[in-house]
Amino acid sequence: MKNKIDEEYLAKRQLKKGTAGWMLLAGLGISYVISGDFAGWNFGIAEAGWGGFLISAILMALMYVCLVLSLAEMSAMIPAAGGGYSFARQVMGPIGGFLTGLAILIEYALAPAAIVIFIGAATESLLGVNGPIVYAIFYIVFIAIHVLGAGEALKTMMVISALAVFAIIATAIALIGDFNTANLFNIAPSADVVGATEFLPFGWHGVWAALPFAMWLFLAVEGVPLAAEEAKNPAKDVPKGIIGAMMFLLFTAVLVLFLLAGASGAEMIGKSTVPLVDALNFTGNETLGTIVNVLALAGLVASFFSIIYGYSRLIFALSRAGYLPQFLSLTSKRKTPTWALIVPGVLGFLASLSGEGDLMLGMAVVGATISYALMALSHILLRVKQPNMKRPYKTPGGMATSGVALVLSLIALTGVYAFDPRAFNYTIILYVVCSLYFFLYSKNHLVAKTAQEEFAMIEKAEQELEHEL
Repeated sequence: MKNKIDEEYLAKRQLKKGTAGWMLLAGLGISYVISGDFAGWNFGIAEAGWGGFLISAILMALMYVCLVLSLAEMSAMIPAAGGGYSFARQVMGPIGGFLTGLAILIEYALAPAAIVIFIGAATESLLGVNGPIVYAIFYIVFIAIHVLGAGEALKTMMVISALAVFAIIATAIALIGDFNTANLFNIAPSADVVGATEFLPFGWHGVWAALPFAMWLFLAVEGVPLAAEEAKNPAKDVPKGIIGAMMFLLFTAVLVLFLLAGASGAEMIGKSTVPLVDALNFTGNETLGTIVNVLALAGLVASFFSIIYGYSRLIFALSRAGYLPQFLSLTSKRKTPTWALIVPGVLGFLASLSGEGDLMLGMAVVGATISYALMALSHILLRVKQPNMKRPYKTPGGMATSGVALVLSLIALTGVYAFDPRAFNYTIILYVVCSLYFFLYSKNHLVAKTAQEEFAMIEKAEQELEHEL
């Protein structure tokens, strides 16, 4: 039995419309990802060699491009704050919606906890301070900025992201003169791998194991549709924003992948915890290296800050629909989802106390790949089951494009197991346990049959509220 929702219920659960144009949304997409350019991705070179990692990066770039084009179509059709969860719910019903939303939630809830650990390490190297106090300060300050309002939060995020982008471009310009193709292949072929070459020093298994690291160059860009209800013109702004962000991230991925290893050697970059800084120091650009070391913190903060925004909008949407406790979707006078910001922040802070940043990032990647497969499947099913639904933007290639995203996301999911079976297994256990909440409770407390029906009710409630004002 579905619960009836009235205007009062919805009036307490509304976001501020018209906050973001397509450029702010593109900035949001870049901000989600930008910390991945500074560190993490490069460990894939240690797994596969530069040539093997190049193959992994091309495959994951193709997956993300196909996924982004599919999401652009669906976000224009169903401009709801739930993003991928809303798309899946529309075509796969409540169960499909919840399973997709849960996978995204695992990604977005664990990623900030992991990133704040890396922020702590960065502040320790710069200021000599680390630990729970640092984690708590960052959570409190940036959640507070989000509580003030979406417009303020997104503009703050743009400034922080711009500093991080400056660091990447300045590094690339400094390293161009030192580029040498021979440096890309200075990892000796493994004697233990049959058929190992300079291009693939660890064989095809290395390519497989490097897939999760290649994802770090683009991980979380799919979160742009979570801002759909706050966009000025969702049907146009969200597709332009997410595609624009993806194009820029492809550009920065090429810069760091080629120039860092090409200037200082693949072997060193594959082991570095601060690859941009180490490449600059290796080539004699120590002053710029010091500046980039400081700005790397801006990259981490940008991703931390924007993913907090993303998880709050997802939890808001899941709560408003009845999948999660309904108090989580209550919004303030500034129309920000206060509890959807604070409660996951507290839980994320507690998770950060484990210090297991790498494990949590691995688990976030598992959640991400599950959600990618389900979102790509949603695009295919929407094309098949609801061909006449209005599509302000259409995915080039149609179902073939989303089909490529579906296949590659499943391959990427197995890549996590190849690299870190513990992260894979823990995530699957967490996914199953959290699913029990839906099957035992929330499936009987949903407020609408489909995301489209829910969105229509929200739109009606907003119109009535505007009329009253």
